[in-house]
Amino acid sequence: MKLISCNANRPLASDIAAYLDVRLTKAEVKTFKDREVFVQVNENVRGKDVYVIQSTSAPANDHLMELLITIDALVRASARRVTAVIPYFGYSRQDRKTDGRTPISAKLVANLITTAGADRVVTVDLHAAQIQGFFDRPTDNLFAGPVMAEDIKARYGSKNLMVISPDVGGVVRARALAKRLDADLAIVDKRRERAGESEVMNIIGDVDGRKCILIDDMTDSGGTLINAAEALLAKGAKEVAAYVTHGVLSNGASDNIDKSKLTELVITDTIQASPAVEKAKKIRTLTLAPLIGEALRRIANDESISKMFD
Repeated sequence: MKLISCNANRPLASDIAAYLDVRLTKAEVKTFKDREVFVQVNENVRGKDVYVIQSTSAPANDHLMELLITIDALVRASARRVTAVIPYFGYSRQDRKTDGRTPISAKLVANLITTAGADRVVTVDLHAAQIQGFFDRPTDNLFAGPVMAEDIKARYGSKNLMVISPDVGGVVRARALAKRLDADLAIVDKRRERAGESEVMNIIGDVDGRKCILIDDMTDSGGTLINAAEALLAKGAKEVAAYVTHGVLSNGASDNIDKSKLTELVITDTIQASPAVEKAKKIRTLTLAPLIGEALRRIANDESISKMFD
């Protein structure tokens, strides 16, 4: 078993390697002055089971090319099996045609990864579950819910909790977390006029006096969570915290979170935190290294992944 890290999130890759008690394979992943990517694997991988760890987070295009070129290098080096471990799958928001003459970029990226030579894909909390079907290779979509549930129980207890989906599309995810916590479920009815802007229309469910936990797969500007928190508090919620798997948090989003009425925003380390996120007072990070590491161990040993989430 060999682990290779590209440049998107080396701390997470190191933590996964530590969980598995293996070392990261020596590899050079760099760019020339014109931003062209170059990869050289500095160890023998012939006949090996190789896992490439790379989130396609910002800069998304550079990190995507690093992943593709690393996979190609491993295939040409006669690796027995190459698994693309993509904790955060960039372009996942473009999973369907939203208007005339628009792409389905998530499918295009899936095709690129398959064409590069990946035999398997492992990712975490896809924006839409059907993206699994975009790959013509076995694809494991891991869930951060169990890790979040344990943290919520430790921090907020199990009484008077209500799990909130910030939109109708996230109800399945919120319902699964509510079941783990034995909590009630409410939904924010949201209308999005354009990308990056949202307006809360209504709260479906009685949140008066409840400790509300917003759950979502990703947050970019933070606007959806901030607006939802204000609406929930206006309806009598006692406090509102948010748990999100992928903290994209671009363009001053961390400052907006600090100024918001959210008690805290809890994200995971699928995306390496920026300096602004690390300094934010209301943002806290959970690690998914044990979750991902256990999944990779099970894949290597041909064991069940689904049993991790029973």
